[in-house]
Amino acid sequence: MKVEFLRPELPAASRQPCADPVRLPARDLTAAEVTASWGRDRAGLRICEARRAAAVAAIDGVALP
Repeated sequence: MKVEFLRPELPAASRQPCADPVRLPARDLTAAEVTASWGRDRAGLRICEARRAAAVAAIDGVALP
């Protein structure tokens, strides 16, 4: 009998780096600019968390001895 350990395969999206926060200009921003930048940062955070959770789920779903 041959024992072979298989490495869990992570989703490809989980290997992508998280987006950097939006760079803000060195000036006063309008309310619309603040809202748009905040929205992009929040969307990036949600996408990154989904990737991280998928990777953890993939690893946790593999039972190794």
